[in-house]
Amino acid sequence: MGLVQDFNAYRSKMNEKIMASDSLIIKRIFNLDTNAYAEGSLDVKTKELIGLTCSLVLRCDDCVKYHLGKCKEVGLDTNQVQEAMGVATLVGGTIVIPHLRRAFEYWEELNHV
Repeated sequence: MGLVQDFNAYRSKMNEKIMASDSLIIKRIFNLDTNAYAEGSLDVKTKELIGLTCSLVLRCDDCVKYHLGKCKEVGLDTNQVQEAMGVATLVGGTIVIPHLRRAFEYWEELNHV
């Protein structure tokens, strides 16, 4: 399997286990996350770019992969994604660069799947 398939398979498997638990708090957090990225005053593309940039600044590789997948899904192109990642690197500083490398690799694979 490749990066994208491995990530999606693991994420799906673990989300099923998490949702099978009886934690109302966790279920509410997942629901809030889903609703936060729904169409509203901001369109979904903008929200995904915000999620991507925040995830890079926070250096959460799993979150970056998730948002890159959603960016691809909602039709954002490479230039748009790379521009957002540039802003994230500026805001987050050079410590973001290792995560930026992995993000570029993952985006490249997303575009070859």
